[in-house]
Amino acid sequence: MVIDEKLSILANSAKYDVSCSSSGSRAQRPGRLGAVSSGGICHSWSADGRCISLLKILQTNRCIYDCAYCVNRRSNDVPRALFTPEELAALTVRFYRRNYIEGLFLSSAVAVSPDYTMELIVRTLRLLRGTYRFGGYIHCKLIPGAAAGLIQEAGMLADRVSVNIELPTRKSLALLAPQKIPEAILTPMQRVSTAIAVARQERRSSRRAPLFAPGGQSTQLIIGATPESDAQILRLSNWLYSAMRLKRVYYSAYVPVNKQAGLPALNAPPLLREHRLYQADWLMRFYGFGADELFDAAHQNLETDIDPKVGWACRHPEYFPVEINTAEEAALLRVPGLGVRSVQKILQLRRVKRVQQEDLLKLRSVWKRAQYFITVNGKYYGRVPPAGAQALAALSPPPVRERTLFDPIGLPADEAGSVITGEL
Repeated sequence: MVIDEKLSILANSAKYDVSCSSSGSRAQRPGRLGAVSSGGICHSWSADGRCISLLKILQTNRCIYDCAYCVNRRSNDVPRALFTPEELAALTVRFYRRNYIEGLFLSSAVAVSPDYTMELIVRTLRLLRGTYRFGGYIHCKLIPGAAAGLIQEAGMLADRVSVNIELPTRKSLALLAPQKIPEAILTPMQRVSTAIAVARQERRSSRRAPLFAPGGQSTQLIIGATPESDAQILRLSNWLYSAMRLKRVYYSAYVPVNKQAGLPALNAPPLLREHRLYQADWLMRFYGFGADELFDAAHQNLETDIDPKVGWACRHPEYFPVEINTAEEAALLRVPGLGVRSVQKILQLRRVKRVQQEDLLKLRSVWKRAQYFITVNGKYYGRVPPAGAQALAALSPPPVRERTLFDPIGLPADEAGSVITGEL
């Protein structure tokens, strides 16, 4: 099979893996081919607004597992291919020299055994870093069940590593991926977490100490293939951030590619639910929310018609309205319409003057939402009482249909920005 055919098969097989954004990389090194900034790379938006690219590819789509949700499952009749380490390393460098890509996202199905597949990946990284002296960004998927030595070497060669959990509970994993066990996934994740902490500690003592996955580690959860609630999913994410010190948890709306008992009959991927989970994840990481705060006994799933910050605020009217000129930072961060950057600007402005309504408009806060949860110099501007059911009704948009993967985004103007900035 020629390289172009392998590229077509293995690039197409990799498209369902979403955990490929980066926010950390190795420093530029003189004499090496390729360099990336700390803003990271992949098909994503960088800190300066650039759309940046990577080669997103599988080492192979030959697989010994038969996971019900996966297009590459053993029982599927699909074209199969395998890149040798030499082929894939040469292809990556050739694409880089042609300015097609800025880095590599390398994942794989599990061919023969976890150790065999992980050895192929590590050999590819050795060639890139050693033979080709490639200094660009590399995100490497770790294979659950692979030997600890291979995991360690991959972390020494890659900028970021990840182990996909895929399904949120042991029960769901047993139902749809019975050949996988949670311990095989969590063990390498824990090893990576420990190795990153040790490497960072050694770097404090000596700048010559080797790096280990300087961009951290991430994982991916499939949303909608199994019946777990949003509360269960976000509690797991919260645990992964605190216990495993993950850099990022990615949520992937389940795409129905196979037909089998136990899989949901969906007409389209639950993309809106995925979007709300990302917003809630942002609230946990940057706004000081706990996973349990976003839910109560009657609400175990996030509302799809409003963002989770508005939903929480309207269920807790006792916290509002807050006075924009006197409220503490933690209280301001919980106001719908005020993002992290807006709050920082408000705090800076308060040092020199009293904040007025026009100041909030200039700061690009989302006044449409914020007006129902704040007062400005004692004045409340909302058309209905603050927070509560009436504010929720005023902020709820008309019903929308669930979108498909190929629809234009078409989000409301006040939400479109949050897709990129995450500000709520």
